Order: sequence, then structure tokens, then C-alpha cells
Amino acid sequence: MGKYFGTDGFRGEANKTLTAEHAYEVGRFLGWYYGMLKQQNGDSSPAKIVIGKDTRRSSYMLEYSLVSGLTASGADAYLLHVTTTPSVAYVTKTDSFDCGIMISASHNPYYDNGIKLINSHGEKMEEETILLVEEYLDKNLTCFGKTWKELPFATRNHIGCTVDYVSGRNRYLGYLISLGLYSFKGIKVGLDCANGAAWTLAKAVFDALGATTYVINAKPDGLNINENAGSTHIEGLQKFVVEHQLDVGFAYDGDADRCLCVDENGNVLTGDHILYIYGKYMKEREKLKTNTIVTTVMSNFGLYKALDEIGIDYVKTAVGDKYVYEYMSKNGCRLGGEDSGHIIFSKYATTGDGLLTSLKMMEVMIAKKSKMSELAAPLKIYPQVLVNVRVKDKAQAQNDPDVQETVKQAETALGTTGRILVRESGTEPVIRVMAEAQTEEACHEQVNRIVEVLKAKNHAL
Repeated sequence: MGKYFGTDGFRGEANKTLTAEHAYEVGRFLGWYYGMLKQQNGDSSPAKIVIGKDTRRSSYMLEYSLVSGLTASGADAYLLHVTTTPSVAYVTKTDSFDCGIMISASHNPYYDNGIKLINSHGEKMEEETILLVEEYLDKNLTCFGKTWKELPFATRNHIGCTVDYVSGRNRYLGYLISLGLYSFKGIKVGLDCANGAAWTLAKAVFDALGATTYVINAKPDGLNINENAGSTHIEGLQKFVVEHQLDVGFAYDGDADRCLCVDENGNVLTGDHILYIYGKYMKEREKLKTNTIVTTVMSNFGLYKALDEIGIDYVKTAVGDKYVYEYMSKNGCRLGGEDSGHIIFSKYATTGDGLLTSLKMMEVMIAKKSKMSELAAPLKIYPQVLVNVRVKDKAQAQNDPDVQETVKQAETALGTTGRILVRESGTEPVIRVMAEAQTEEACHEQVNRIVEVLKAKNHAL
């Protein structure tokens, strides 16, 4: 993990941690770097870089700063405008862009923002390139055999241009619609768009496939993204589904790369439920290549127990859909994801895609002629408590001997009836303390003892 870029891009409060100047410099580097790569391969055409953004007010500021940097370095910037992260990944890959950029802080509040980089294959940017970006931000760049204190500006006809590329977003919509194997006619679906990137796209897809679509939180004003809405505040959708007697509901986050479900009774189905339901469906049709589902260390005990019962293997990666996809790609796995709702269907996408996930869950419901509650019933989730502690220094807090000893004591107390996980957030100044056990009381007891030590040792903010 670098100085600026975490597990999911360069993220922080807009114009404090992540400034317009940062965005300009990222654009300057990417435009120059990909132009140089093309020149070395005998291609004199300008670098082509595609940009999408979510609905935050600061996304426009960062977009224009990135475009200024890109074009000043001689690259052409193609603008998808407000769109989802997975759509940027799709367009980058299918339309042969040198790289893609998504401006979003995902599920974070409106005052945060982020810059996510996507390589030409539609995957999260490789670490080697990100480290070069960071070197340039620190004015310490060594690349192409020399040290660069400043990058050259493009001049005259080599200055880049901008291109309105809303057509790329529309092709992504067409692609999603093409994946619908069944008509959704007669099915009442609720969609919570989090006042974010999916605010027009989600309804368009479900309407095209024939659903009776009900939408909430689809009136973005630049300040209300994720505010009491979407996958991180799903209680609104739960109430909405029950009150309107809907068959199912889907909640997205700010950039729509994750999705959670609500069944017809108003119960939440997490990413673990989705992995179980679709994994079982794939296995029944002999489509689960390698017979393995890729999870992260945050997945619930109950998921593994349920997968054992139906004979599906599983692996655990570090937290982050980037790591899930890396394992899937190297080992030929078809299904993986996180409990938070980042689900990757590697046959169809290179990243978590909330809209795709909701379509796949609809497919199982219709194919098996089952209610969502019936599909989820065999999976019994263990009680889990997660507390996020904002800290001064993540590494110091994590490595404190007293904290580590308390974690060991908690693990001993739970034994084989549960587990403790203490980890650093990849995107925030936060230590996440999680416990799973047979009772919620046991979870709280062990989490609280660790949190109290973090506070007593003056790590907490």
C-alpha cells in the first residue's frame, strides 16, 4: 500500500487529503506515461484515457483537474460523465483505452472523494504503475531510465483534447441488458441508488427487462450521496420493500460496484448470501469452474459451514475486491467477492458490479421459481460485531504489544466457537475490530476489550 493510494485508489476528504492539484498531477503523469509507452512501441498517436465520476459535488472539480493534466501532457480525455465504476472498467477494456479513471469515494460521505485507476484490461491498476504515480506526486520520479523533476508539456498540435463519450456508457447499459436471460415481467423490484452513480442506470436496465421498478434515493444534489441511503444504510430499502409488498430489493453504493439484497420479508442478504445463492446455482448447473468460491477474511463462519454442506470449496484473501479478483484471475475461478457486496462474476466482468450482481440474483429467482428468502434459508449467519476505531497511526495501533496481547486473549476466550479479526482499513485512518461468536453478547465482550486497550494506549482519535 502506497503513501497516497490505498486498496481502492487515492481517497480522502476533497481539497484536504485529495486536492485539485493532486488530480492535475495524476493527470499529468498518466497522460505523459502512456504517451511515452506508445512512442516506445512505435505508435505516435496520443494516449486515450476514459474518465467517469459519481455524483459528489467535488467530482466535477477533480474531473476538470484530471482533464487539464491529461491534455497538457498530450493525452485525449474521453468523458463518460456520471457513471458507475464497473462501467469505466468495461469501457476501458472493450474500447481499447490505455487506462481508465473513476472519480469516486464509493460508500464514503459526500465530502470525501477518490481517484481509482484502471488498466487497459479493465482491472485495478497494477501496483508498479501506482508507485510511479506516487513518485511523481512526491517529485521523485525515476522512469524510462532517467530521473524526472518535471514532465514536459505537450505543445501545438500535440496538446490533447476532450471527447464527450456518453456513447460508451450507453454501450455498457446495452451489455447489461443483453445478459438478462429471462423477462422480469410481473416482478416488483425496489432499487436504492444511494443518490449516486446508479441513479439513472439501474432503473433503465430493470425497465428494459420488464420489471415493475420502484426507485428510491435517485435524486442526487451533490451532497446527499450515501446519506441514509444505499448499501451502507439499507434499513430504508427494507422498510420500502415491506410497505410496497415488493418481491425483492437491491441497494447499491455511491459508485455502484457493490450490491446488497433485501428479500420479500425485508431481511437483508449480504455478499455472503449472494455468494452462497449464486455459487450453489452454478454448481447445480456444473458451471462453477474449479468448484471454488473466493472470499475474504471478512466472510462469515456460517458461509463456510453452508458451503461445506453442499460440497463447494473456498479460499480466503485479504480484504479488497482487488485481491479477490487477482486470486480468481490466477486460478481460473468464476465467482468471488466480499460480504460488503463486491461480487465478481469473472466470466462477465473484471471488477465488482452492483447492477450485474442484482441481475444475476434475479436470474436465480426466476430460474428456480423461488422467493429470495427461500434461496437464502440454508445459510445461517453467525452473530458478528464490527467496530471501527479512528486512530492516529494505523501501523502503530496494530503493532502495539498490548493490543496484540489482548487480541490473543480474545482468541483464546472464543476458542473454536468464534474468531477475532483486527485489521487496518485500506481507505480510512481506521482499525477495524471484528468478532464472530455463537452469541452477540460474546462478540461485544471481546470487541470491547480490544477497543478499550486501543483507547487506553492513546491510539484512538
